[in-house]
Amino acid sequence: MTLNFSAVNNTKNLLAFSAGVDSSALFFLLLEQNIPFDIAIVDYNVREQSKDEVTYAKQLAKKYNKKVFIKEVELENSNFEKKARDIRYSFFEDLIKQFHYDTLITAHQLNDKLEWFMMQMSKGAGIVELLGFKEWEDKNTYKIYKPLLEITKDELQNYLKNNNFKYFVDNSNFDEKYKRNYFRHNYSDKFLSEFKDGIKNSFEYLQNDLSSLKIEEKAILKIDDLEVFKASNDDNINIRTIDINLKKRGVLLSKASRNEILRQKEIVISHKISVCISNDLIYIAPFSKSKMDKKFKEKCRLNKIPKNVRVYLYDKKIDPKDLVV
Repeated sequence: MTLNFSAVNNTKNLLAFSAGVDSSALFFLLLEQNIPFDIAIVDYNVREQSKDEVTYAKQLAKKYNKKVFIKEVELENSNFEKKARDIRYSFFEDLIKQFHYDTLITAHQLNDKLEWFMMQMSKGAGIVELLGFKEWEDKNTYKIYKPLLEITKDELQNYLKNNNFKYFVDNSNFDEKYKRNYFRHNYSDKFLSEFKDGIKNSFEYLQNDLSSLKIEEKAILKIDDLEVFKASNDDNINIRTIDINLKKRGVLLSKASRNEILRQKEIVISHKISVCISNDLIYIAPFSKSKMDKKFKEKCRLNKIPKNVRVYLYDKKIDPKDLVV
């Protein structure tokens, strides 16, 4: 299996590790090309095997001179997948901030990408949501890199077996009470096994179509966590710009939320993020409930600052004049 990891050859990298097929294969593939990286693993304490997986991570780190970071949590089964993901990425981001990593490398592969596509399609999604898995994703202070998106799980498993590399199989991956497992076992894996080449080509064509849309991914103004984008005359372009930015902030828009944004133009999403389309601009900022003084309110009004982002400016002591573009 030949992959090119040159993009992370000279960066400080953190590998999200689980000891399963995907991350174990990626561990050894990165080693083969002398890519610098350390590893991070989370033990949710819901399976006895997880202790063995952590032990394996420690053994690999010691053998190959890697740092290993371990987080132990007690997690209930209710809404497990979302809670686990939130905990996992919060842990990764803490490590990235503390140790100044440039890139988080994850072992998502082609099966994951198709599974996501089908899950989003079942909920009613546009091209941005359907193509949520990209090789590179920019965060505020680091990048996420998914180098295996054109490789199937079977190919990774064969690579491990052919090289006698150890890995673990998480039995919870067979439990169809989790939606992703239901889609994986009943649809995406079977479909991919028969039509792999066509699926790869379709994803490439769709990505090219998405790239041809004039979606504003880069803010024309950014102050702390507040970002301002140029709005389009096309509502579809505006909602895609908002979709992409909120995804970077860990928020996925539902169809109902997208419709409400376009209807109201000024809204708070998930009680966390303020979004406003006003004066040919799109404003996105964390939501706050602090009380502003009258003088600051008036200053915001005179500078035509949308109401739902004013409090964030007040909390951060940002002069409303700084938002005039």
